[in-house]
Parts: sequence; structure tokens; C-alpha cells
Amino acid sequence: MKSHTHTSPKFIYSVGTQVVSLKAVQGSNGEAVHPVGAVGVVVRSPNDRQHSYRVRFPDGFESALHHDNLVLLAAYKEMPGKQGSINDANQTLSTHGLFDRVIYRCVVGSRAFGLATEESDTDRRGIYLPPADLDWSLYGVPEQLENDATEECYWELQKFLVMALKGNPNILECLYTPLVEHATPLAQQLLDMRDAFLSRLVYQTYNGYVMSQFKRMQADLRNQGKVKPKHVMHLIRLLLSGIHVLREGFVPVDVGEHRERLFAIKKEEMPWDDIEAWRKDLHKEFDQALEETNLPERPDYERANEFLVRARRAAIAEDLP
Repeated sequence: MKSHTHTSPKFIYSVGTQVVSLKAVQGSNGEAVHPVGAVGVVVRSPNDRQHSYRVRFPDGFESALHHDNLVLLAAYKEMPGKQGSINDANQTLSTHGLFDRVIYRCVVGSRAFGLATEESDTDRRGIYLPPADLDWSLYGVPEQLENDATEECYWELQKFLVMALKGNPNILECLYTPLVEHATPLAQQLLDMRDAFLSRLVYQTYNGYVMSQFKRMQADLRNQGKVKPKHVMHLIRLLLSGIHVLREGFVPVDVGEHRERLFAIKKEEMPWDDIEAWRKDLHKEFDQALEETNLPERPDYERANEFLVRARRAAIAEDLP
């Protein structure tokens, strides 16, 4: 099973996040230093959920803990079985049939990028519109629905719109992927107005993320002597995509024209110095594209809000489009 970045089902806790340990924390002698339920702060995050976090506890003790042994402090308070948990009364949201409320389903990832191989998974993403009574209830609705077995993730409509307005690459690719499997009339309205989410914020979002990730990878090279080539490939792909967005006002999900060079990175056939040279050239192109773009400074918040209100009204009427 693949791991994903923050805006995907397999998110990563960032540095500074307060977490709770779901297992006893042991010292170097194997004895418990902190009990189950101990609160700590993430001081170092891994690149994926296969590796451990570094967590510091109030007494200064630090320990390496896997993602599955941690939970957000805020989420821990609402876990089933905890005193006063709302979820104890609510049982489980899965009984509400929220997967039946999916209004948009598409394929993203390597199959949409034009970078698929025989081993590639099929990553499905999309949007669900919750029923009004549950959305308004004390229990609320989950920001996303996940099915790890089928590589599916569906965001609650408002969450999806907010991330799109921020120029989140994963979300924008959902709106522009050519591989659409299901779209209700309401979802089609969203696709018809997808340009409302494009703005110069794409530069900050795409460029900033790539720069921060390359800085981390350079540290990995110094300390560990290696990086994940597939991650490097997708960072370069993001730069190529971001430049195109600013120049053409369209998110180019399929980057098959760059397949050969991108695969050279993935297969570790391109020297790191050549990758760095390509990245720096792309950053320069990105800067120039920002100066020349016709995109607005900010996305069209008004159109996005009008669409959300319209969707909420549809949910009230239980007339799911």
C-alpha cells in the first residue's frame, strides 16, 4: 500500500503537533518511561508513514514512534471509549452511508499523470456531500472518507473547496484530471467553474512545497546518503505543472511528454547534480511565469461560496443532484 502526502489519506503530522502515544514509551533499557496516553510534541517528521516520528515529552525525553502508535491530542479526546466522547453516543459515522453520498469520483496519480507502469495502483479521489441533518448535528461529518483497500479518498465538499482555493496541487488535479468516473450534475457545475480556483497562489503553493521538500532531501543526502527517487520525480512534475498553470490557466495533469526524463529520475539514472540543475532552471521559469501570468492575485471566493450554498440547499431538500 502506498503512502500519501498531507492532502491525501495518509497524511503526516507536522513538527510542533501535539500527539498522544498509544503505547507505553520505553527507554534504552526497555523499561517504560511514559505510560500509554502520554502527551508529547512532534520534533521531527518523516517523509512518509513507513518511518518513525521523533516525539519529545514534557520531561525532555525523546522517543521514535510510528504513526500507528500516535494520535492527535484533539482527536484522542474524542476517541470511542474516552469519557465524555461524542463518538460514544454517535457509534460510527459509517452507518450513515456517506460513501453513497459521493457526487464526484476521478482517477489521479500515476495513471492520470501519464507515468503509470504495470505495478501502478489506481488512485481514486473525489467529493461527497453529506446529508444536512448530519452536517448540522452535534457529531458533525468527517472531512474525508477513506478506503485503504481500494485506494479511495473522498473529501467533504466544503473541505475540498477550501483546499482548492488555497491552490492545493492534489485537489486541483482532481478538478482537471481527464479520468472522471462519476460526476453528478452538481459536480459537473463545479467542473465547469474550475478556473475560479486558479490564481497566483499556485506559485506560492507549488513552489514553496517543492523548495521545502528539496531542502529536506538535501539534508537526507548529507545524513543518510539517499533520497526517494519517486518523490523527487513528482516534485519536478509539480514544478512543470505549476509553470503551465501560470502560463496557460490550466492544470496539466498528464505530463507524459516529460515521461522519459522523469522516469530517469525515478530509476535513479539521472545524477543528482543534473536533477538540481533542472530544478533550478524550472524555478527560474516559474518566476518568469509569475511575472507574465494573466491569473488573478486571488481565486474567486464568491463563486466558490455561491456554489457551496447551492450544494447545501440541495442537501437540505435531499435532492442529491
